[in-house]
Amino acid sequence: MTKVKSCTILVVDDDLAHRTMLRTLIGGWGYDITEASDGTEAIEKVQNRPFDLILMDVRMLKISGLEALERIKSFNPSIPVIIMTAYSSIESAVSALKSGAYDYLTKPLDFDKLKVTIERAMEHVLLREENRILKLNLGQQFDRRNIIGQSHEMKRLLDTVAQVAMSEATILIHGESGTGKELIAGAIHYNSYRKSGPFIKINCAAITETLLESELFGHEKGAFTGADRRKEGKFVQAAGGSLFLDEVSEMPLLMQVKLLRVLQEREITRVGGEQVVPIDVRLIVATNKNLLLMTGSGLFREDLYYRLNVVNLNMPPLRERKEDIPLLAQFFLEKFSTLNRKAIKGFTPQTMDHMIRYDWPGKVRELMNAVERGVVLSRSEYLNDEEFPMMPIANDRQCALNTRSENAICEKISLEEIEKAAILKTVQNTDGNKSQAARQLGITRKTLHKKLKEYGVMP
Repeated sequence: MTKVKSCTILVVDDDLAHRTMLRTLIGGWGYDITEASDGTEAIEKVQNRPFDLILMDVRMLKISGLEALERIKSFNPSIPVIIMTAYSSIESAVSALKSGAYDYLTKPLDFDKLKVTIERAMEHVLLREENRILKLNLGQQFDRRNIIGQSHEMKRLLDTVAQVAMSEATILIHGESGTGKELIAGAIHYNSYRKSGPFIKINCAAITETLLESELFGHEKGAFTGADRRKEGKFVQAAGGSLFLDEVSEMPLLMQVKLLRVLQEREITRVGGEQVVPIDVRLIVATNKNLLLMTGSGLFREDLYYRLNVVNLNMPPLRERKEDIPLLAQFFLEKFSTLNRKAIKGFTPQTMDHMIRYDWPGKVRELMNAVERGVVLSRSEYLNDEEFPMMPIANDRQCALNTRSENAICEKISLEEIEKAAILKTVQNTDGNKSQAARQLGITRKTLHKKLKEYGVMP
C-alpha cells in the first residue's frame, strides 16, 4: 500500500515478548508503533492522542480486549481495531465484531495475513476520509438557498457552513443587520441531516418579554389571561428540525437562564404546566452585537454565551465584499423585473460604478430595496442614475457620515439632514424596532416618534 502519511498503530498485549515481536515486525513495514501492556493503558492512550489503528489481544489480565474495545469505541468509534485471539476463542472474535472491531486474527499470527489486514484497514480509513472531503467539496451537494456571492470572504464562509452543517453543533452567526444571517441559518438547516424536518424562525427582539417564554416553550390552557387552549412553543414545533433564534442578544436575562437550562437538559416545560417535554432540536442563533462584550457588562450570561458559541460564523457586510455587489444587483434586478413585468436588461456602467463604490450602510437589504425602487421607476432597458436616484444622494450622505477621515467635508448636506439620515438609518438597521433604535441613538422613544413624524414617517 502507498501511504500518504506516517500511520501510527497502537499494539496492546500483556505478553511483553509477543508485543516486542510485533513492534519489530510492524515497525519494519514503515509504521510508527506505540505499545500498551493492558486494556486500561490502551484506553488512556487513546484518550490522550490519536491513533490510526489498534491491534489488540483479547485475553489480558486487568481488562479484557473486549471491554477495552467497547470503551475505546464509545470514545472514538472511527478508530479501526483488529483483535487477536486464539483458535479456542473464536466466540470472543465474533463478539468483538459485533462490538465494532474491524477484523480479527487468530494466534499464532500469519504475518502475511496480518500485513494485508493492516493495509486494508488503513485504505478503508483513507477512503472514508477522502469520500467525506469530496462530499463537502461537491458544489451540487450544497444548497445555497439564494445566497449570492463569489468573493473570497463568502467562499470561505460557505466552506465553513458546508463543514458544520452535517454536525449537531449549536451555531452562532454574527453580523450586522441586513447582511443575510437568516439565509446562512437556512443553508445550515437545508444541508443538514435535519433538512426534511421543520425550520422554525423567531426574532427575539420583536416579541415582548412576557410573551417570549410562551412563544418558545408553549403554554397550558389557563396559564394566563387569554390562554383558552394549550399552545405548543417553537421548540416543540421544530422537533426533528432546526430552531433559529434571531437577535438573541435582545433576550432578557431571565429568559437567558431558562434557555441555558433547555440546552443543558434538552427538555422544556410549558408556561403554567408541570409536564417535562423532551426536545430534539438543532439550535442556530444570530446577533448583530458582540455577545462577549455584553457578558462583561452583565447584559448577557457568560455561561449561555459559551453554550451558544460552539461554532462561530461571521457574516461579512457588503463593504467587505464589493465584488459581490454586481452579482447581487443582477439577481435582484431579474427578480423584481419579473415581478413587475418589466424587460430590464441591466445597469449602465456609471450606475454600476456608483453602486460598487458605495459602502451600503443598510447592507444587502438596502441594495435590494434600491434595485426594486429603480426597477419600478425605470423607463428604459438599463437602470441609470436618473432612474436610480438613490446613488448620488447615497454618495453625498456617505461623504457626510464618513468617520474614517476627519477632513471629510460635504457642503451639500446640512446638520439637520445628517441627523435625519442617522435616525432613519438606525431605524432601518433595527428592522423598525423603535425602542431598540432609540437606545442606540441615545434618545427617548418619545423623541424618536417626534422626529419620525417630522420626516413624514409613520411611527
